[in-house]
Amino acid sequence: QVQLVESGGGLVQAGGSLRLSCLVSGRTFSSFAMGWFRQAPGKEREFVAAIRRSGGSTYYADPVKGRFTITRDNAKNTVYLQMNSLKPEDTAVYYCAARAAGVSMKRIEYNYWGQGTQVTVSS
Repeated sequence: QVQLVESGGGLVQAGGSLRLSCLVSGRTFSSFAMGWFRQAPGKEREFVAAIRRSGGSTYYADPVKGRFTITRDNAKNTVYLQMNSLKPEDTAVYYCAARAAGVSMKRIEYNYWGQGTQVTVSS
């Protein structure tokens, strides 16, 4: 079975950086497009970033453009989210997701999800 395990969350001050990792097992990693989503208290889960299976193209939500970078290492079965210039409004549980097809920015189109990792940005 496919499993996704996130790590790297934590508490950081505004303006700081964190790097999230998501290790995928159970199926050939390069067959998945990968995405990161986040959910703040009382809000719906929203798209953050996505990357094609080859890693050739990336996509970002407007609030994180220029601050976050999604990358993948197919040899390590891992997708990363580098988050710089963090803001208090970035506070959320961050989830990685895998899609056994082309890249998407739609939550409903992802097949597999991790358990989430908490990111808290203090002002």
